[in-house]
Amino acid sequence: MTSHIGLIGVGLMGENLALNMENKGFSVSLFDATVGKVQRFVSGRGQGKNILACDSVQNLIESLALPRKVLLMVPAGSAVDDVLSLLVPMLTTGDIVIDGGNSHFSDTNRRVLSLEAEGLHFVGAGVSGGEEGALHGPAIMPGGSVAAWKSVQPIFQAIAAKVDDGVPCCDWIGDAGSGHFVKMVHNGIEYGDMQLICEVYDIMRRMLRMTASEMHTVFAQWCEGPLQSYLIEITRDILAVQDDDGAPLLDKILDKAGQKGTGKWTVATALELGVPLTLITESVFARTLSSMKDERVSAAQVLSGPVLQFSGDRKTLIEELGNALYAAKIISYTQGYQLMRSAALDFGWRLNYGAIALIWRGGCIIRSAFLGRIKDAFDTDPELVNLLLDPFFRDGIAQAQQALRNVLVASLSAGVPTPAMSAALAYYDGYRSERLPANLLQAQRDYFGAHQYERVDRPRGEFFHTNWTGRGGDTASTVYSG
Repeated sequence: MTSHIGLIGVGLMGENLALNMENKGFSVSLFDATVGKVQRFVSGRGQGKNILACDSVQNLIESLALPRKVLLMVPAGSAVDDVLSLLVPMLTTGDIVIDGGNSHFSDTNRRVLSLEAEGLHFVGAGVSGGEEGALHGPAIMPGGSVAAWKSVQPIFQAIAAKVDDGVPCCDWIGDAGSGHFVKMVHNGIEYGDMQLICEVYDIMRRMLRMTASEMHTVFAQWCEGPLQSYLIEITRDILAVQDDDGAPLLDKILDKAGQKGTGKWTVATALELGVPLTLITESVFARTLSSMKDERVSAAQVLSGPVLQFSGDRKTLIEELGNALYAAKIISYTQGYQLMRSAALDFGWRLNYGAIALIWRGGCIIRSAFLGRIKDAFDTDPELVNLLLDPFFRDGIAQAQQALRNVLVASLSAGVPTPAMSAALAYYDGYRSERLPANLLQAQRDYFGAHQYERVDRPRGEFFHTNWTGRGGDTASTVYSG
């Protein structure tokens, strides 16, 4: 048997991708370091399918049609390099290795260069959609050796999710680690969306004292409007699930969130590139704070706050919560796209932002009707510097921002934490401010460190230092960061 593609790493994602590829007419060879996994799979879910079990990497390589295509579904980090050290010596010029895991984009940058030096091609493909997406159609974000795209495109676009017009949620992203970078940003936006929804849920639960059934009804209504998205849909469904005793299962889940690291990578990269990714950053820190469960339980016994009560109109606040969530969601995507734009400039990538929105419209965790509007914005103006400047989003946040302000006033007064929504409004108000208090900050820097400043009454690029105390002299620091 000669297979179209090989797959190394037969976990649940690997299994589902193999079944997806086979279902679309592509024969697959499988290998896993735990040989028993492969045998169990081909004897179970993969039985009777055009899937070949291999007991070694060498056997897998020998079973593949040229140019060989090998998809790695192994944990990010050293595991990928370990597999590559075994795999690369067995490959020949023009063969293609694809990393379908959540690798850091900098590792993909390095691996592209390393394999291309060997005459091979390397693709870093971000895959989103979880287990169900892998089986039925994920969103795929490939980047790396562009010469590989012609060979992998038929497979990737066949197995990818399709949006209503039949367009696959997969397209070439760009050079080096750009595919994994875009997947990382996707995950950062996912963190933001999830935290925003959690904050709205918390306000409903603690301030309005709504039951799970009442909240389910509200989220069901939101599924039919501009907030329609996968995450809103699953929140609706979660709120409807009852435990064996008839009580909401959600109420029995420990409030301690986990994370695998891609959100942290997004925030660290934003700091390195100088992008104010404030909402997503607060979403990462919210998970970190939640993990301090024992400390929070102790603190709750000794730290005081306002009495949790709401005296306004319940129906009005619920309506405002929907508008506030919409406004904050605009900011979340705005910041994510700002990070991609900054990376493209810094790394020399040519990213198609409208195409990325199209990829995210189906299959992935952040899929929503909202993304169609982002695609329209970049189709209208490919050089758009900020989503807030697009007429649709500018008008949308103009209409929704008062609701966001009202919700934050209510939550702050009641002592219900809303870090992501608060960060969204602070970013919006900062971005729309012609003048910020950074003039004082720069004066402070010049006072204690002679870091210099620019003046509003002089040409930009001309720097000044003041001897603020009369004792410092005229020597200025040579370091200035605008």
